[in-house]
Amino acid sequence: MRSFMYAVLAASLVPVAGARPAQAQSASDPTVYMVTYIDVAPTAKDQAAALLRPLAEASRKQAGNLGFQILQRTAPAHQFAILAIWKDQQALESQTGAAHTKEFHDRVSALLIAPVDDRLCIATFVGTPPPVEARGSVLVVTHVDVPGVHRDKILPALGTLADHSRKDPGNLRFDVVHQKTRTNHFTVMELWKDQKSNDDHELTAHTREFRNVLTPITGALYDQRWYAAM
Repeated sequence: MRSFMYAVLAASLVPVAGARPAQAQSASDPTVYMVTYIDVAPTAKDQAAALLRPLAEASRKQAGNLGFQILQRTAPAHQFAILAIWKDQQALESQTGAAHTKEFHDRVSALLIAPVDDRLCIATFVGTPPPVEARGSVLVVTHVDVPGVHRDKILPALGTLADHSRKDPGNLRFDVVHQKTRTNHFTVMELWKDQKSNDDHELTAHTREFRNVLTPITGALYDQRWYAAM
C-alpha cells in the first residue's frame, strides 16, 4: 500500500519555498474543514466516482469554498474521501443545502455500504495553502485519535511533526485539523511532490519520534491511508 495522491488538477509543480510554520487556528478565524468518508459496494466504485466528479465541480463554484478535493483510496478502491475547506459555517451550510449536494446524496445512497461519514473540523496546525496538485503528487490522510486525557500530550508532538515535515524535501502540504465536537480526534493531511519524497519522509527521525510518543497513548493502530487521483 505505497502509492496514493491528492486529487484534482494537473498543472506544473510549484517548488517548495522554505519552511511554513504550523499555526493553530485563532478564535477569530471562522474557517471550517469538512472531512467526509464514503464507502460504497466494491462493484459500485466506478459509479460512485462518476457521481463525485460533478459534485466537486459544482462545489468549487459555491460561494465561500476554499478547496474541494475528491480522493479514491488505493486499497480498497471502493472507499472515497472528500477534503473541503469553507470560509465559514454559513458557507458550509449553503453547500449542505445546495441542489448539487442533495442530488449527489440521493443518487449515491443506493451504492453505500455504510452511512456517509462527515467530520466537521477546525485547524489545529495549518500552513499556507498548498500549490495546485500535479499529476504524480502524493497524499496521505492519517487519523490520530487519542484518549481525551492525552490531548495535551499529543498536541506539541503534532505541532513539532508538522513543522519539521514541512521542511522535508518535496513536501507541499502538511496540515493537522481536529473535529469540532471531539477535539481529541485529529486528521493529518500530507501532500508530497512524488512517492520518493513521501518514502523518504517516512524514514526521518521526526516521523519516528512522533510515533514513539503516539503509540503508548493510543488504543488503536496508526491509521494511515493512501489515496489515488480520480
